Amino acid sequence: MEWFNNLLFSQSVAHSIFILAIVITVGIVLNRLKIAKIQLGITWILFVGIILSHFGLTIDAKTAEFTKELGLVLFVYSIGLQVGPGFFSSFKKGGIRLNLMAFSIVILGCLTMVVIKYITGESQPAMVGVLTGATTNTPSLGAAQQTLKDIAGESNDAIAMAYAVAYPLGIVGLILVMIFVKAIFKINLTKEENATANKEENLSAERLNVKITNKALFGKTLDEIKNLTLRNFVIARVLNENQKVLPANTNTVANANDILRIICKKEDEEFLISFFGEQVHIDAKVWETPISNLITKRVVLSKAEMNSKRVGDLNIRRLYGVNITRITRAGVEIVPSLDLKLQMGDRLTLVGKENDIEKVSKLLGNSIKNLDIPNLLPIFLGIAMGVLLGSIPIQFPQMPQPVKLGLAGGPLIIAILIGRFGPTHNMVVFTTNSANLLMRELGICLFLAAVGLTAGENFITTVLNGGYWWILYGFIITTLPTLITALVARIKFKTDYFTILGLLAGSCTNPAALSYANSVANNEKVSVAYATVYPLTMFLRIVAAEVLIMIAI
Repeated sequence: MEWFNNLLFSQSVAHSIFILAIVITVGIVLNRLKIAKIQLGITWILFVGIILSHFGLTIDAKTAEFTKELGLVLFVYSIGLQVGPGFFSSFKKGGIRLNLMAFSIVILGCLTMVVIKYITGESQPAMVGVLTGATTNTPSLGAAQQTLKDIAGESNDAIAMAYAVAYPLGIVGLILVMIFVKAIFKINLTKEENATANKEENLSAERLNVKITNKALFGKTLDEIKNLTLRNFVIARVLNENQKVLPANTNTVANANDILRIICKKEDEEFLISFFGEQVHIDAKVWETPISNLITKRVVLSKAEMNSKRVGDLNIRRLYGVNITRITRAGVEIVPSLDLKLQMGDRLTLVGKENDIEKVSKLLGNSIKNLDIPNLLPIFLGIAMGVLLGSIPIQFPQMPQPVKLGLAGGPLIIAILIGRFGPTHNMVVFTTNSANLLMRELGICLFLAAVGLTAGENFITTVLNGGYWWILYGFIITTLPTLITALVARIKFKTDYFTILGLLAGSCTNPAALSYANSVANNEKVSVAYATVYPLTMFLRIVAAEVLIMIAI
């Protein structure tokens, strides 16, 4: 059995892979357990790693560091690719407010740490370590250690030890705040989901039936009428006075009392009703009557050469007599405009005759199989660019050390930029939901396993020798600022629960809490909010750690 003993306790590659796999496997199995009706999810992986490393089953420091950072990069990069297409629009809608609330969490956390320090008499370096662990922010820990070494000429093990002791409850504490907010406001996730969906007006596609009673429009073609409005909407079909459904093409003439089937933005509904005449309510089945010889079909864009093509350049309406009534991208319905650039994976809703739609389907590809082939270039190229960006030192006045975005902030920013602007520069960045989810879950599992395996060796000893106070201090630093801000966000600003979850996870740069939040949300609002506040928060936490160390010297 010597071979088995070597596998367990040597420092070989096989040993490292084996231990990591065991930690992740046991942690995933424990996902099903609930403590006081609370399910911690894959956070169990962290605790399994701590327990195993306490009993000597660990991996060497360099391998653990590499695994931790690689897992974090994979996790945040997948998040960035997912939220990239809608990131900037969401920032315009509420990003400034979200970042101000995240800023308040950072400031409140620092103030809470300072108050605890003066009340208890703990050393400043140890309390900075507690702060970095309570907010699960490894880059700020590294910044604090480096600043102390540069100024004092020596390192302080208390910083790293306090970080390791406070870290586990930093994760759990934030998840508990999320659960508490849900309980105190009696939030029903299904109702919250529906209420949130009803508020999404910016890109949502509304169906509208209007009767033409405006005499100024009689005899004009539909294209001429649309040019008069200077609004973006699509006329899908026309129901004439003979109750016959006709396709809406370039030369269709508007007649008195024609009823138009319009796809538009919510914000344009009132204008279009008053412009055309009056709104009417018609059963949706009327538009699908066999007499019309029109069908509706959803087609997926799967041809790479169609990526980044403008809707207007395809001339689908003129050449095929087919209307693109809406485009679904990343779960959001978009009203198509002539300038809108298509992206791989877009789902186009087409209205027209069956034969014509089949021609358009061939033009666009409409092959799910082609989309199953992963596009690895934007992933690895983006990660390389992200690491490069995260390694660039940014020097600020009066600061002894330059600030870096690190291996989390850099890849996240690059992923967002690629997800948003890649398709406009002929880069195919589409990945299936399953592929993105696999990369995300693999990353967070590796990250938590490595953190647990490095934190557990002296964990128990430190706790028994007084470090248990650090656990309490860290729990207060984690929960008090986030709970206060969450209550203000919900009561004062009426922020939806899913956005609050992303705000809390992003303001604490807590990937485990983000993973938990995503598990209870059936939309992208959590990830969008997380990515909105993460870059600024990462910068603020690094700067705060350095400033707090400099004050102590």
